[in-house]
Amino acid sequence: MQCYDREAIMAAVTLDHEALAAVEAGFKALGRGEVIQPPILSMAIEESNGEVDVKTAHIRGAERFAIKVSPGFFDNPKIGLPSLNGLMMVFSAKTGLVDAILFDEGYLTLVRTALAGAIAAKHLSRESSCRVAVLGAGEQAERQVQALRLVRNIDTVDVWARRRQGAETYAERLRADGLRVNVHNEVAEACAAVDIIVTATPSRVPLLHARDLPTGVHVTAMGSDSPDKRELDATVLTCADAFVCDTRAQSEGNGELKAFEGGEVPFKVHELGRVIAERQRLRLTDDTLTVCDLTGTGVQDTAIANFALTRLVAG
Repeated sequence: MQCYDREAIMAAVTLDHEALAAVEAGFKALGRGEVIQPPILSMAIEESNGEVDVKTAHIRGAERFAIKVSPGFFDNPKIGLPSLNGLMMVFSAKTGLVDAILFDEGYLTLVRTALAGAIAAKHLSRESSCRVAVLGAGEQAERQVQALRLVRNIDTVDVWARRRQGAETYAERLRADGLRVNVHNEVAEACAAVDIIVTATPSRVPLLHARDLPTGVHVTAMGSDSPDKRELDATVLTCADAFVCDTRAQSEGNGELKAFEGGEVPFKVHELGRVIAERQRLRLTDDTLTVCDLTGTGVQDTAIANFALTRLVAG
């Protein structure tokens, strides 16, 4: 058994086309029904504003599977610590023996989440998309833009965050990467002229409404991953021409479909893996409005863990 730390993992795994292909293959396998994926094990630690998720999945025929433990303690920045941490345990799918411990401190989750956003945009946004609005200014908000540049020619970013200083600091980092960045005081202003909107916040109340959406925009919501989080108002979902999620069950329990809890969902729900596997064409014109809700799946973790370990062993 090998144990790899965050530094080694970061040297081996970046936001590149090979990593994107590995995560996309995981989604495709899920869409083909080739994945065993149990529900998320989740626990809240309310007195510390924390939560812990355990996710896993096995892709039939794969050499290994991963089990990820992912804590999020959101008051940590106040004491100089990161909000996210965790590790992945990688097991042989033939013997059940531990092949490796990836003590990535949440890095691989950041990577696979960003790549999932890019995969959603690849299949749902206009191919000509070049301008993105980002709600949020944390590390995942930055990674989402980096990953989007793998699939779309992004040149302009419009950012809104609850803290203006956080948005300004975020803008400086992206400008250093050669992007034009505009900081806005209102969500509606940030979204007014964009092709893609990414919500990357831990919000517990809806931030984005149908009135904020320009014609033909694609929305990726990736912040709602627990029962008490919401980023999208129900009007965003009901006005969409196509609504997609990673899994319907997770979206209903942890994601944006919670808006219809106890009632019937008044539109068709597509799952991203099937969209990819079946080559479904949901964007019919440039005016089609698409929404994708990503809650994070175990198959993404197994896919990125397998990819990471393959690179680490080869390197």
